Amino acid sequence: MEKRLWDHVQRVRQQSPLVQNITNFVVMNNTANALLAVGASPIMAHADGELTDMVGVCQSLVINIGTLDNQWLESMLQASATAHRSGKPWILDPVGAGATRYRDNAVSRLLALRPTVVRGNASEILALAKANSGATKGVDSRATSGEALDAARYIQQRYGSVVCISGEMDIVVGEGPLVYIRNGDPLMTKVTGLGCSATAIIGAFIAVSSDTVEAVSAAMGLLGVCGELAVAVSAGPGSLQVNLLDKLYNITEEEFVTRVRISHEA
Repeated sequence: MEKRLWDHVQRVRQQSPLVQNITNFVVMNNTANALLAVGASPIMAHADGELTDMVGVCQSLVINIGTLDNQWLESMLQASATAHRSGKPWILDPVGAGATRYRDNAVSRLLALRPTVVRGNASEILALAKANSGATKGVDSRATSGEALDAARYIQQRYGSVVCISGEMDIVVGEGPLVYIRNGDPLMTKVTGLGCSATAIIGAFIAVSSDTVEAVSAAMGLLGVCGELAVAVSAGPGSLQVNLLDKLYNITEEEFVTRVRISHEA
C-alpha cells in the first residue's frame, strides 16, 4: 500500500497538473507554494469572465470558502458546475461550515454539484451533514475525526463524494473500507492554512489519478509525513512553514514509505 501511495506522489511530480484554485485570501500564497512544492502548477483564478475557459484548461479545481462573499460564491458555483458537467475532478473545502446560515447555504449549493472530494475538519463535516439532512446532533469545535464518521458516510452516500475528515487522525471515507492516516504533528496546527494546503494538494493528486480514495490518502499521508520531518528541524511555526515547503519538494521514497502510517478498517 505504501508503495502505491508513493506512486501517486511521483505521478504528480511527473505530470505537473494544472490546478485552478478559488480559495481564500488568507492562504493564497501558502496554497500556491504548496502546489509548486509537490510538483503541480497552481492558477489562482476567480474572474467571472474566464471561469469556463479556465476550468477547461486545468486538470482539477479547488474550491475553498474561507473568505466567502457573494461575488466569489457565484464564481465558485459557476466553476464547479462547469467541472461537474465536464467530468473534471474538483474538491470542496467547507471552511467554517456551521458558523452562519449564509455559509451553510453556500456549501449546500456547492454540494449539490457533487464534488469529487470534500475535505474538512470533524466540526465542518458534522455541520455539512446537518445543514443538508438535519441528521446530526450539533457541531462541536472540539469534535474528533471519529465523531464525524456518520456525517461523512451520509455525505458520501448522498453525493458520491469521497470525504476526508482531517484531524489528529485523518479518515478517508469512500465506498470501500475506511482509510486511517496517523501522521502529522501538533505544531502544524499553529501554522495558518495547512488544512487549506491539504485541500489544494489533494486537488493536484485527484487530477492525475482515477482512484480517488488512494489519491486522497496519498496526499494526506504526504503532508503528514512531511510535517513530522519538518517539525524535527524547526524552532517554531515560522520556520516550520519554510521547512515544510522544502520537505514537500525534496522528500524521498524511503522517507515516505518508512514513515507513513496508514491502515484500512471496515
